Amino acid sequence: MSTQLDPLSLSADLLYTVKTEGDHEGLRTHLARLERSRLERTLSTRERRLAFWLNCYNAYAQLLLEESPELLENGFLGRWKFFGRDRIPVAGVWLSLNDIQHGMLRRSKHPWGFGYVPRPFPSRFERRFRLEDCDPRIHFALSRGGDHCPPIAVYSGADVDEELDIAIRWHLEETVGYDPDDGVATIPRLFWRYRGDFGGKRGVLAFLRKYDGIPETASPSLEYERPSRRDQLELEDAIKR
Repeated sequence: MSTQLDPLSLSADLLYTVKTEGDHEGLRTHLARLERSRLERTLSTRERRLAFWLNCYNAYAQLLLEESPELLENGFLGRWKFFGRDRIPVAGVWLSLNDIQHGMLRRSKHPWGFGYVPRPFPSRFERRFRLEDCDPRIHFALSRGGDHCPPIAVYSGADVDEELDIAIRWHLEETVGYDPDDGVATIPRLFWRYRGDFGGKRGVLAFLRKYDGIPETASPSLEYERPSRRDQLELEDAIKR
């Protein structure tokens, strides 16, 4: 492996290697030992940051799922260990899947604040390398090991916007139901959980129209799909806290 491989290429190669069940140890080590100044130079644009963190999240989600699949079935503690424990080394810092999703990609938003509540006490590293604005499209690109998860794609800095748009249209085609007679659209629950990311109900409707989830002139009432058992447990755990 070339020592000149840039951080974005590293993230892409790591995800591809994990997907194809190759030897990923050298890539993980190289990613962990990156110089932060080099990382900052590479992640100089929104597109490159977006692609980098999407690749890192999906690579490590697959790795952690392979290493500890039982955690997702072991209640709150198991799910916290899977998503919340710092097991992802990047540029000398240990991150969790939650750090990448809610810190880097959602620009420091609380996971249970419906997209309106900031994530408390973001680290200096997070403030330095997160996206400047929350991009709601990331919710259609992250692999979480559940039903209707998107195909795991390797994102590039040059084409990440077009690649995300393809993922969104695929996801909405698979998950959105629209009944023009009743004026009702049944949509994924992530629109409810992260509604502030989309700009509230009006933003959700605009998003659905843009990506062909509903007709361009439609203004239906919204119904959310029933939560999965995992989502229900996560919600109950959040309420208990």
